[in-house]
Amino acid sequence: MIVRTRKDLRAAVEVARQKGKKIGFVPTMGALHDGHISLVEKAGDKSDYVVASIFVNPAQFAPGEDLDRYPRNEQGDVARLSAAGCSLVYCPSVGEMYPEGSLTNVRVEEMSDLLDGIYRPHFFYGVATVVARLFIHVGPDVAVFGEKDYQQLQIIKRMVRDLGFPIEIIGGKTWRDGDGLAQSSRNAYLSEEERQRASAIFSALHRAASRLRIGVPVEEAIKEARGFILGAGFSKLDYVSAVDPATLHDLGDGPLEEGQGCRLLAAAWMGSTRLIDNLGV
Repeated sequence: MIVRTRKDLRAAVEVARQKGKKIGFVPTMGALHDGHISLVEKAGDKSDYVVASIFVNPAQFAPGEDLDRYPRNEQGDVARLSAAGCSLVYCPSVGEMYPEGSLTNVRVEEMSDLLDGIYRPHFFYGVATVVARLFIHVGPDVAVFGEKDYQQLQIIKRMVRDLGFPIEIIGGKTWRDGDGLAQSSRNAYLSEEERQRASAIFSALHRAASRLRIGVPVEEAIKEARGFILGAGFSKLDYVSAVDPATLHDLGDGPLEEGQGCRLLAAAWMGSTRLIDNLGV
């Protein structure tokens, strides 16, 4: 079942809630792959009635980015969602999400200005705003976000905590192809040759994680990872960083301490396509 307005969405969700069902939610921008479907299945494990949204959010694209060419396949996406057990698909218009004259935005300060926020300063403010609006529209008990977008996941968790949304946020594992490349809608932009080289970003993080586990200093492991990514044919490297998993702050340059948490994150360009990935240590 597809709904396109808040009124119809709330009516359908209210019927489910009156039947005692727990509401799960998975927001997407469409162009679904197996990773998205795994999030829907996880939401189904944690709830009784799963809502997924398909909305390409203009607020998280800067001028010159790929808003107009972002892959769209609503009919195919809805079919995949239905097969995965999704009960309702919300496909709002831009006007439904951002009513005319809308002035209100949500900013998760500091965390949004690190890592990807340095290179896409608009991005996480657009994400937080649209997710907050979707939470208000859907009113879920549980929402599932992929760990592939790790910084986004941590920002949403912080927003929910700070604003008091009564929603449990759950992370879903990164879904990878056989060579390790994280599945992403933007992988469709890669040429065959670029696709063959793109998995180097995961290989670099995997090696860095292994090196950190045996006591190699952070600065040495990160330097090796950067060299590996650039040597594999990536045209530009935005960052490779070792950060605190919760705060996203950079860790010191020495070896990790016993029991210290660490998340490795990277963003690099393969031709005109920007890829991100991350790995826990």
